[in-house]
Amino acid sequence: MYHHEGEDVFVLDSHVHMWDASEENIVHEGGEQFIQCFYDYHTGFTPEEHQWDLSTYRKYGPDRLLRDLFRDGHVDMAIFQPTYLTEFYEEGFNTTEQNAELAEEHPERFVLNGRFDPRDGEEGLEQLERDHERYDLQGVKVYTAEWKGDSKGWRLDSEEAFEYLEKCAELGIENVHPHKGPTIRPLNRDAFDVADVDDAATSFPELNFVVEHVGLPRLDDFCWIAAQEPNVYGGLAVAAPLALSRPRKFGEILGELLFWLGEDRVLFGSDYAIWEPDWLVEAVMEFELAPDQEAEYGVEFDLDVKRKVMGENAARLYDIDLSRRERDLRGDEISERFDLADQYDRGPATADD
Repeated sequence: MYHHEGEDVFVLDSHVHMWDASEENIVHEGGEQFIQCFYDYHTGFTPEEHQWDLSTYRKYGPDRLLRDLFRDGHVDMAIFQPTYLTEFYEEGFNTTEQNAELAEEHPERFVLNGRFDPRDGEEGLEQLERDHERYDLQGVKVYTAEWKGDSKGWRLDSEEAFEYLEKCAELGIENVHPHKGPTIRPLNRDAFDVADVDDAATSFPELNFVVEHVGLPRLDDFCWIAAQEPNVYGGLAVAAPLALSRPRKFGEILGELLFWLGEDRVLFGSDYAIWEPDWLVEAVMEFELAPDQEAEYGVEFDLDVKRKVMGENAARLYDIDLSRRERDLRGDEISERFDLADQYDRGPATADD
């Protein structure tokens, strides 16, 4: 919980990872370039007193993740977003199977998302079915710039990708999270272009497309697509750190999102462990739009809007009743381990709960 202006705000971090970029797991030079690029993002936007050493950053493990999110980071729940990169990492960078160990141990705290890659063909469709059957997936993360053999990416509006989106609709996997934002070395920026979300969102109105990183640096393209596609949402991961280091730029991004998408279609994400949520949640929660930005965009970032962005919007997409979940969290193992029960103590349940 984050305490703000005398009120508690439920934080559902919609974008976290538990990765393994240890040297032992790297099988391609792209793996080293990838984690080094992540580390540059980390040190470039993290306050000095919160920066990690590179050795810790490569592989931090489940105990540290739990402390950073739930004990120190104001986070109440989190959504695991996998990033396989099996061309670069022998066991994968951050897979659904690896994330499942923690998610199954703490089901009240985590939402476990799957993934697909249309270049896997029929075998991939069958794997998606098996993953859904095993993990009851409600969402998938897709990484259109991932390398596979000679291919350096794929498009969400391709015929092959549409077969997977049809499968998602058939299985009831309603939330699709495409990474559409800054590139990471050695991946190609154009393979992350947000343009292919448009036709996919139009063709599958029963699915929600949570565009991670809001298309940056193509924010205008993203906003103009999202304005006409009511099933397109903006994930603030990567944009959020600007609230501290580049507040004017963050105000511009947030103003555009609230103007074009509205307050019900923007989701907070820390992108842990690129950044820790302890300082990042505070930076976003304490952020205020400049008066001229409020006037230009005609929007406010007040407490009600912050509640939606920090948790309520993601909870709606994943059908999570936050009042009931608070009661569940009061007695879970994480609350016991980190002495958190009091923050969820709002008195006995009522008939309306």
